[in-house]
Amino acid sequence: MRFAIFNADDFGYSGGINRGILEVHQRGVLTSASLMVNTPATGEAVRMAADAPRLSVGLHVNFTNEGDRLVDSDDPAACAAELRRQFDRFIELMGRLPTHLDSHQHVHRERPALDAFRALADEHRLPLREFGPVTYVGGFYAQWEHGVSQPEHVSVDALAAILRHEVPHGVTEIACHPGYRDAAFRSVYDADRAWEIATLCDPRVRDLLAEQSIERISYTELPRALASLQGGQREAETA
Repeated sequence: MRFAIFNADDFGYSGGINRGILEVHQRGVLTSASLMVNTPATGEAVRMAADAPRLSVGLHVNFTNEGDRLVDSDDPAACAAELRRQFDRFIELMGRLPTHLDSHQHVHRERPALDAFRALADEHRLPLREFGPVTYVGGFYAQWEHGVSQPEHVSVDALAAILRHEVPHGVTEIACHPGYRDAAFRSVYDADRAWEIATLCDPRVRDLLAEQSIERISYTELPRALASLQGGQREAETA
């Protein structure tokens, strides 16, 4: 059995990104998103999520914006305190726990931030990107070289290759960054986001999922998928 979670980072970063994420959820294959709680369009994202109950929403911890350090990532206490502050703010805004944890620009991958992230994930039994039962695939991204946009990396053909060759047995998260340009927002990853929308809303992607027998799920549905996998393993062992 193969399951795929299509998760959009940067929910709340700008109005254009919010619109793109909701469009890909409504018209395309997006099942989940990761919310930034300290960005200009956070409030709008929270309101949009309330009108999209099938969209699972996790926490996209933001220590960096587009490069400016918002916290001293070399200070374990500072990392832990800011992580907890953003976690508590998510609960205040959404009225519930996040469905998963990850971070902007992957700051959670390295210590000392990693220790704080793993402790928080363990405390609340939350999936933490790259440190749990979900395989992470980040190759659906138009800038494999920073600042150099290559739309072929987010084409239907590129996504087809990922679905055919990078989604193993189990659950896989396919990260994406859909969005529209916004006059009030500047990012090195800009026009690239609209290319992602076009691909993620292309009907051929659903056909590819069916062809590959990949079930599309959200992080909310992760426990069900893991239970199905465990049940299938027990059946195979007793056969």
